[in-house]
Amino acid sequence: MSQIQIIPTQPIAGQKPGTSGLRKKTSVFMEPPYLENYVQAIFEGIGGVAGQTLVVGGDGRYFNDSAVAVILRMAAANGAARCIVGQGGLLSTPAASHLIRKRGADGGLILSASHNPGGPEADFGLKYNGPNGGPATEAVTDRIFARTLDITEYHIWEGDAPDIGLIGEAHLGAMVVEVIDPITDYADLMESLFDFAAIRAHLKGGFRLRFDAMHAITGPYAHEILENRLGAAPGSVVNGTPSPDFGGGHPDPNPIWAHELMTAMYAPDAPDFGAASDGDGDRNMIVGRNCYVSPSDSLAVLADLAHLAPGYADGLAGVARSMPTSAAVDRVAAAKGIDCFETPTGWKFFGNLLDAGRATLCGEESAGTGSNHVREKDGLWAVLLWLNILASTGKGVSELMADHWARYGRNYYSRHDYEEVDSEAANALIADLRAELPALPGKVFGALTVERADEFSYDDPVDGSHAAGQGIRVYFTNGARAVLRLSGTGTAGATLRVYLEALETDPAALHQDPQTALADVITAIDAIAGIAARTGRTGPDVIT
Repeated sequence: MSQIQIIPTQPIAGQKPGTSGLRKKTSVFMEPPYLENYVQAIFEGIGGVAGQTLVVGGDGRYFNDSAVAVILRMAAANGAARCIVGQGGLLSTPAASHLIRKRGADGGLILSASHNPGGPEADFGLKYNGPNGGPATEAVTDRIFARTLDITEYHIWEGDAPDIGLIGEAHLGAMVVEVIDPITDYADLMESLFDFAAIRAHLKGGFRLRFDAMHAITGPYAHEILENRLGAAPGSVVNGTPSPDFGGGHPDPNPIWAHELMTAMYAPDAPDFGAASDGDGDRNMIVGRNCYVSPSDSLAVLADLAHLAPGYADGLAGVARSMPTSAAVDRVAAAKGIDCFETPTGWKFFGNLLDAGRATLCGEESAGTGSNHVREKDGLWAVLLWLNILASTGKGVSELMADHWARYGRNYYSRHDYEEVDSEAANALIADLRAELPALPGKVFGALTVERADEFSYDDPVDGSHAAGQGIRVYFTNGARAVLRLSGTGTAGATLRVYLEALETDPAALHQDPQTALADVITAIDAIAGIAARTGRTGPDVIT
C-alpha cells in the first residue's frame, strides 16, 4: 500500500529564486533531490499546504511532465487537499493565474523558464504564485530561500502520480488530482473582455494576421481563440504545436529570435498584423506591415486606446511600468490625468497596485503587458487588445503609431543585452559605477552632459515595502536617459542589460532608426561605464 515517504536531505547551494522563480539548467533540476528540495522549501516557506488547493502546470518544456508528477506526489505527502492540473501538465502562465483566481485556489506552482530555451541542455524553472494569482512577493520568496538553507527532509508519496493526460478526477492518497482542459477557461475570459464580433468582422473583411507561437505553449490557445472563435484563416497561427525544445529555437518574442515573423511582416505580401509570444505565453511582440512596435510603445498605445475594448470602456484607474521601460506611457497618463507608477523590474511589483485598484494596465520593456484581469503579464491578451483597437479604428499598425507619435512625441528606445558575461566582471562594473554616481553630474561625455545619476529604489505605495538596488540610472541634460542592471533571468554567467532612451518631439524627426536616434546616448554610457573594456565585448549580443 502506498504511503508517505520522508526522505533525509541537505541544503543545496544556489536555490535563491529570482524575479520569476528559480531557473537553472534542466540537467540541474533533473538531478535528485534538486527539484524535491525546492518544492519542499516552497511548501514550508508558505506555511504548509495541508488542506489547500493548488494549481499546477507549465509550458511543456523538456522535463515538464516528470516534474509535475513529482510535485503532485509531494503535494499529496504534504497534505494538500486538491491539485488542479492542466491536461498533460500544460498551462500558460496567464491561464494559470486566471485559474488560481477563478477557482479560489491557495496558490500555484508554474513550471517554466519563460522565454529561455528548452531541452535537456537548456533551461528549466519553477515559481510559486500566491492566491491572488500573481508571482510570490519578495517576503514570500525570502522565506522560501531561507528554507532551502536549512532543509533536512522532504515528503513524497510513494508510487506513481495519476495519469494527467485524461481530463477528470483521480486520487493520490487523500488528495484529489483534478485534470482540466487548460484552454477553455482562459479563452472564455478573453471573450468577456474584447469585442469578438468586431474583430471577427474585421478579419472577414480581408484583414490578415499571422501569429507565431514559436513552438511554445500559446499555440493551442491561439488556435482556439484566433482561428476557431475569431475566424482567422486556417494557417494564421504558425509554429502552433508545443515542443519540449521549442522546435530547437529560442522562444523569445523579439526581432532577433522571431526572425521568421519579421521576414514575413516585411515581405511584399505581408499580412496586416503580426504577433508572437514566448515559452509560457506571458510575453508578446507586435508587428505591423513594415512596422515593428517596441514593447514600450505598445504599452503607451494600449493605455491610450484601451477604452475601445468593452472590458476597459470605463477607462483606466492608473498605469504602471517597470523603471527601465520608456516613459512613453507616462505621457499618455499625464494627458489622461491618471496615475503612472514606476516600479522595479518583475511583475510581482505590479501585484499590489492591481489588487488595490490603483492600476489597470501594466507593462515592461521586456515584451510583457497585462491588466487587472489576471496577475501576470499576458501575451495573447495584448494581441487581442491590439486587434480590438485595429478593428475599432479601421487603421493599420503603422498609421496608429504615426498618430501616436504626432500627439505625444516619440520616446526612442532600445535595449542592449550583453549575455553570459563573466559574473565577477559584470558585478564589478556595476559596483564601480555605483561608487562613481555622486561625481557624474556635470560631466561631459561626447555630445551629452550628465544632469543626475542614481540607483533606483522603490517604496510600495500600498504596503510600504522597500526594494533597493534596482538599477543604475543616468539622466542627461537633453532629457535622454540610460539604465544599467543585471538580469535575474539567465542561467549562465551574468546578463548586463543597458536601456537607452531619448524623447523626440520634432515632427520632422519622428521616423528615424532608433539606433541612429540613440547614437549619442550609446556612446556616452559606454564611456561612463566602460562596457566594452570591462566585458571584452565589441557590442551587445542582442539589440531590441
